[in-house]
Amino acid sequence: MKSTVSTRGQVSIPAVIRKKYHIEAETELDWIEDGDRISVIPLPKDPVGAFRGAGKGRYTSANLVKDRKQERLEEEARDRKS
Repeated sequence: MKSTVSTRGQVSIPAVIRKKYHIEAETELDWIEDGDRISVIPLPKDPVGAFRGAGKGRYTSANLVKDRKQERLEEEARDRKS
């Protein structure tokens, strides 16, 4: 799909994309530059609600302690290299 930028710097988002990603009026978009590419990410209206349940089953207390211990070891190894 192609869009054309207007003289005011505006772009219309194709209807198929708007429907698929639930982009409505007032939806905020995050523009990310990555080398010679630009990604546009629609941000959820309720970011906490969108994240709710994403860590279910993974983030138990034991897993958090284990992950933090691994991070600490990686940080110490990185500090030794410096």
